Amino acid sequence: MATIAVLGTLDSKGHEHAFVAEVIRGQGHEPLLIDVGCLEPPQVTPGILRTEILPALTDMPVDRGLRVAAMAEAVPGFVAGLAASGRIQGIISLGGGGGTAIASAAMRALPLGFPKLMVSTLASGNTAPYMGVKDIVMMPSIVDVAGLNRISRKLFTQAAGAICGMVAVSAQAGAQEAGDAKPLIVASMFGNTTACLTEAKRLLEEAGYEVLVFAATGQGGRTMESLIETGLVAGVLDITTTEWADELVGGVLNAGPHRLEAAAKAGVPAVVAPGCLDMVNFGAPESVPDKFKDRLFYHHNPQVTLMRTTVDENAALGRIIADKLNSYTAPVTVLLPLGGISVVSAPGGPFHDAAADAALYTALKSGLRAGIPVQEFPGNVNEPGFAAACATALLANIAAKSKA
Repeated sequence: MATIAVLGTLDSKGHEHAFVAEVIRGQGHEPLLIDVGCLEPPQVTPGILRTEILPALTDMPVDRGLRVAAMAEAVPGFVAGLAASGRIQGIISLGGGGGTAIASAAMRALPLGFPKLMVSTLASGNTAPYMGVKDIVMMPSIVDVAGLNRISRKLFTQAAGAICGMVAVSAQAGAQEAGDAKPLIVASMFGNTTACLTEAKRLLEEAGYEVLVFAATGQGGRTMESLIETGLVAGVLDITTTEWADELVGGVLNAGPHRLEAAAKAGVPAVVAPGCLDMVNFGAPESVPDKFKDRLFYHHNPQVTLMRTTVDENAALGRIIADKLNSYTAPVTVLLPLGGISVVSAPGGPFHDAAADAALYTALKSGLRAGIPVQEFPGNVNEPGFAAACATALLANIAAKSKA
């Protein structure tokens, strides 16, 4: 039997959450009603009071926005503590705007793989602000979460069944993985670095590691950084740092200004390469801003337009990456493929630009602090020899960290 948190604003949606709790109990699990309501008294008796989460709530002005924001700030740490101590094995919530903001904040504080389900009136729109980089299952409520009726009862019952199933399967998977778990390496990949990553992954797996590959599409980079910060990762193979080109220039696949920082914070050994920094990503050709109309483009497919980065942009990218790597405390190695940083920038390719590559490498090498080794490889990023060099360097860095 597992304990499943049923978290919600019980002052306005108490009966709905109590209904879900009873369905969970009927499935053989124990519900824990958690009240995160901010205004009126709860409609049902909670297992955890709102003042246990936010003791200062009763002293705050009766302002809904202020209180919702305060609760959304307080609840993540509280719920993360419940999960870390083993008091809960899953979480479910029902909400409108305020409830979704509070509950999703709590869910984002929980680790990847922890069962989390959000039934929301907002599930059919832009869910990125609520999901972040976590594996939150968002289910549309269809009707408003405002009472029990023939539609909501059915959907809430299905949601309760879904979280029960997620908890049961998660427990089974966890028991199986505990027996044969391998140390984890995370890696970044793009279509233009696939060959490199595929070969490096093979070599690392032969060495006894499990390799998780993340597409460098903005969301992928943010998710990878989030996983690195958990401390569950033994090494980082960050050969595709292209998201920084989009962040700097204004492409659509940026991962934000904190990309490349997680390995430093967590003290994880790493290998970093400038894979695909030759390109900025846009959608269909008509989506490219007019200010770039005179730039060099490559039409990857009808939905993806790539723009070549310039000499000045590459110099800036080199400085940015050097600045990020200078804060690393665990061993980190930079590998530079002198024969091109993507398929299309190889000699003879549409994005081949020796001056731009030189600006990138010069700025990167000159900006690095002493003690960070740089290995230069004469071939392209996708040649087997470069992949082998990346895998070898990462294994050496992991070994060095374990001896420290």
